[in-house]
Amino acid sequence: MINLEWYRIFWHTAKAGNLTKAAQELYITQPSVSYAIKQLEESFGLKLFHRLSKGVELTEEGKALLDYVESSLALLQSAESKLLALKRLEAGELRVGASDSLFKHLLLPYLDDFRACYPNVRICLSHGKTADIARRLKDGQIDCGIVHLPLSDAQLDVRPLRTIEDVFVAGASYRDRASCELTAEELAALPLLMLSAGSSTRQYVEMWFAAQGISASADIELGSVDLLVELALRGFGVAFVTRSFVRQELEAGLLVELRPVKPLPPRTIGIAVRRDVSLPLPVERFIAMLSGGNDK
Repeated sequence: MINLEWYRIFWHTAKAGNLTKAAQELYITQPSVSYAIKQLEESFGLKLFHRLSKGVELTEEGKALLDYVESSLALLQSAESKLLALKRLEAGELRVGASDSLFKHLLLPYLDDFRACYPNVRICLSHGKTADIARRLKDGQIDCGIVHLPLSDAQLDVRPLRTIEDVFVAGASYRDRASCELTAEELAALPLLMLSAGSSTRQYVEMWFAAQGISASADIELGSVDLLVELALRGFGVAFVTRSFVRQELEAGLLVELRPVKPLPPRTIGIAVRRDVSLPLPVERFIAMLSGGNDK
């Protein structure tokens, strides 16, 4: 394979029309320029320059080569510029997966900050359950997932991000129930509003009931936490949601918390990435933002 540097020397020589000038531009010796040109000509078996008394002049074959060399060097220059832009986070993509509720209630402030710092990085968001996010990570569709733990997968590196607390909440018509603790059996007897089957949150609350010998079913199941909260506000039943998602409604008295006799153990949200790939710089920076700002 021909040395790429020889092509660069050829281009400078063709533009300068003189071996000595080309050497000066390249900060190398004139014999080094002569050697590179000679090696190119021997490799092709063609003369690329006419040697004149005052310099050199391209042959027809040399002119033909110059067109390709100029295009190739320009393409390489574009590649270098692109890589520098990626390094400075002036380009690239941030591909993140999470549930709708995590995007809204956890990630939006960080996404706002990231966009403000790196406006030229394209932000691509993909919503789904934890199992969906894990699959998309392994398929290379996203680079980072915010998931409910535990998540065990040999292909993924999963690290804890923060702890969350879940609550049973209902509208004002259930206020009398908020004055005392309720057993799991009493809670299961109420109209329950839950996230759709298969979600980590749904599996978690079903396991909590099952641990107490209760089989609880949802009267209403939806894929949106916001809709569950809206229905709870309207008195349709008791919604099982993350406390931070309804903090304002609880503080305003629009929702009441129904406290179980056996407390709900806290859960953990984590960051998941693939083990076998290097993270793009935008993703590294976003994860650093998330990890360094747990109080946001």
